[in-house]
Amino acid sequence: MYAIVRCGGRQEKVALDDVVTVDKLDGKAGSSITLTALLVVDGDRVISDPAEVGRYQVTADIVGETAGPKINMIQYKNKSGYRRRLGHRQRYTQVRITGIGTEAEASSAKTSTAKASTAKASSAKASTAKASSAKASTAKAQSAKPQSNAQATAEED
Repeated sequence: MYAIVRCGGRQEKVALDDVVTVDKLDGKAGSSITLTALLVVDGDRVISDPAEVGRYQVTADIVGETAGPKINMIQYKNKSGYRRRLGHRQRYTQVRITGIGTEAEASSAKTSTAKASTAKASSAKASTAKASSAKASTAKAQSAKPQSNAQATAEED
């Protein structure tokens, strides 16, 4: 299965686990993005109808940033001593394709990851609740300690 996706004004042919270099995207390494599919080929079946292709999503994870080749430019004007040397490196983002499928498949994957993240969050909440109750009990124990002589004489005045 592969798909033709649009990213950065160009079209790329992508398959599962491909690493593709595209124009620079906002986002940090490890974050997930969704690319628009223009054509999907699944075995012998070619899906190019815009209504049907719209149901397909291509998800990718950002691997990192990279730079293209150095392009050197020289400007020169005869008999005037005018010389300028310029250089340019285009910035790119590398993405790894993690999934090609319909929205139903993507939503089922999202719900399974959401269930896992809520389970982690609830266990984290329980551990913080235990820690806060321990802090409260130590605070009560400290307040129950007898007062020093200086504090006792200050309260009597």
